[in-house]
Amino acid sequence: MSPRGVAIPDLRERLFAAAERVVARDGAAALTSRAVTAEADCAKGVLHAHFAGLDEFVAELVLDRFARSARQAEGLQAEVGQGTVAENLQEVVLALLDSLPPAVVGLAMTRPAAASHTREGFRSGAPAFDAIQHAVTAYLQAEQRAGRIPAGSDAEAIALALVGTTHHLLMTRSPGQTADAEETTRRLLVVLLGG
Repeated sequence: MSPRGVAIPDLRERLFAAAERVVARDGAAALTSRAVTAEADCAKGVLHAHFAGLDEFVAELVLDRFARSARQAEGLQAEVGQGTVAENLQEVVLALLDSLPPAVVGLAMTRPAAASHTREGFRSGAPAFDAIQHAVTAYLQAEQRAGRIPAGSDAEAIALALVGTTHHLLMTRSPGQTADAEETTRRLLVVLLGG
């Protein structure tokens, strides 16, 4: 509820977006529940009214962004036969990298309670890299049937290599390295898709 007692639409997303802005502007160390609620223009206690604490909030932010990326990867099916295969795949990879700022990923991995909550979410079935990999494999198989990639290509291995590289980039890149990630992904796709 807002200070006036009116429900805040899409409160989770509002808080998540506020947290991302705080981290982008001020760094991971500045992420506190007060900073998030101030940035979201909400009452100070609203984060704790909806989450057990900052660690659960950070984990839920990461889980939410993975779920969003998995939905986007599932959307690849609508791209079969459209654009180029490499462009379609690169768009999904870059969207995943953009959906999780490096500092937020770092928080989720370095705060033990946040890391534990994130792992529990994945164990409970929250979409993660495996869902993205499955969607990429299905897309590549559809493109094979359409004749846009060679019939002998190993769609599962290509998807694993692409998603594994994306995981590596997500966990090791620094803020502002989007251009490097884009170039790395482009070069990888040239190798994986055979030119």
